[in-house]
Amino acid sequence: MTAPVRARSSADLIRAEEPVLAHNYHPLPVVVARAEGSWVEDVEGRRYLDMLAGYSALNFGHRHPALIEAAHRQLDTLTLTSRAFHNDRLAEFAESLAALTGLDMVLPMNTGAEAVESAIKVARKWAYEVKGVPADQATIVVAADNFHGRTTTIVSFSTDPLARTGFGPFTPGFRIVPYDDLPALEAAIDETTAAVLIEPIQGEAGVVIPDEGYLRGVRDVTRRAGCLFIADEIQSGLGRTGRTLAVDHEDVVPDAVLLGKALGGGIVPVSAVVARREVLSVLRPGEHGSTFGGNPLAAAVGSAVVDLLHTGEFQHRAAELGVLLREGLASLVGKGVLGFRARGLWAGVDIDPTLGTGRDISHRLMTHGILVKDTHGSTIRLAPPLTITAEELVSALGTLEEVLRKGA
Repeated sequence: MTAPVRARSSADLIRAEEPVLAHNYHPLPVVVARAEGSWVEDVEGRRYLDMLAGYSALNFGHRHPALIEAAHRQLDTLTLTSRAFHNDRLAEFAESLAALTGLDMVLPMNTGAEAVESAIKVARKWAYEVKGVPADQATIVVAADNFHGRTTTIVSFSTDPLARTGFGPFTPGFRIVPYDDLPALEAAIDETTAAVLIEPIQGEAGVVIPDEGYLRGVRDVTRRAGCLFIADEIQSGLGRTGRTLAVDHEDVVPDAVLLGKALGGGIVPVSAVVARREVLSVLRPGEHGSTFGGNPLAAAVGSAVVDLLHTGEFQHRAAELGVLLREGLASLVGKGVLGFRARGLWAGVDIDPTLGTGRDISHRLMTHGILVKDTHGSTIRLAPPLTITAEELVSALGTLEEVLRKGA
């Protein structure tokens, strides 16, 4: 047997991955070894300001003390029972999460994609048992340019060729309409419609923010049509946009909210479907489950995350620092930035393509100590931890300006 590679340098570690890891990612060439707060350090000791925060999984920064303490404390007592038995942490987690969202019941899972898959199953079951849709005829309306995950069912209603090509045959039962188009959405709904599933802000598409009133319109349309409104807040939720949930900006309460990423505090995968009692009550024992969903370690960390959000501190920070972010980006329009969309501490920035692709710009920022990630074309996403300081944020925007000015 070949001895394991004991690589030390970033280059050695990257080469060691090549033959043994599936090539389903194209990461920037930085090898992170340590992290604290808004900063990470590579194996050579170089420090970088993390302006991506794990696609919002690290809303509270790396190794937030309260979250690390909760995890350590739970590791000393109990980590997993499966749902074959009760555990002493799950009720507290479910109660606090339901209270935070203003909804009734919680279905704990692990990853964001699992939460979406669970919501699809629940919506269909609700359509048959509550709405009275004929068996196997339920439909779900979704938006173009969505990103809800990469399972076979979820890519069945993606409009991204990269996500779909080569992975058919696809799961039927979905109707795709343009995002931020209420008339098109309403026209797609009929007596078979179980739910409308949308992102309140489309993250992967480039932080696309709908027009004011769109989310209220979705709520009104679904209520009149007698179908569910499911909001995928896996990236947009838990303080990212300056409110607990992105739908809170329009004072909208969906029938179900999907949470993940930041719910695990950057420590363990935690996701959940949080919904009205009538919706989640359609599930009965044996119809859906997860060995790890709701495990004691996840519940302890999730409860600590909810505790942080109950104070409102992080929502306030995201809103306050979001003003700095918007002002800084506005000053760069015409100086290498064609336009941007921002809400709270979340922005999609369209770079002049003559300066390079989004990946090119991300790579140049990396060499200047700033970590971001590109999305389609020449768009980069900024989603720093909500713990970032004003000084760190201003410095990062200054570095972006410098990179755009030099073009290298």
